[in-house]
Amino acid sequence: MDNEPAIAALGALAQGTRLDTFRLLVTHEPDGLPAGEIARLLDVPQNTMSAHLGTLARAGLVRSVRQSRSIIYRADLDRLRDLMLFLVKDCCGGRADLCTPLIAALAPCCPTEKVLQ
Repeated sequence: MDNEPAIAALGALAQGTRLDTFRLLVTHEPDGLPAGEIARLLDVPQNTMSAHLGTLARAGLVRSVRQSRSIIYRADLDRLRDLMLFLVKDCCGGRADLCTPLIAALAPCCPTEKVLQ
């Protein structure tokens, strides 16, 4: 990721409703949520939510797919990963030992599944 897409993503998240929307969508992966349900859950008018979702989509943070009469929105976790890696790529000047607390703090969020043998 280069500076421009990172700035666009960070800019899109630099607003309370959009940040709440993105975080809500992350919790509903992989199924996503219809636009109306997002608006209801966050108590935001549907036309306002539509504008926020458009901003997040242009920044590449959410994707949408039409299902019957609904549009289902999902967080783009690949884009989130790219943004996080962009932010910490040169973490601590290459001293991995200084980045260990950051990695340890993220591990409980997303534990890896043990492979059954």
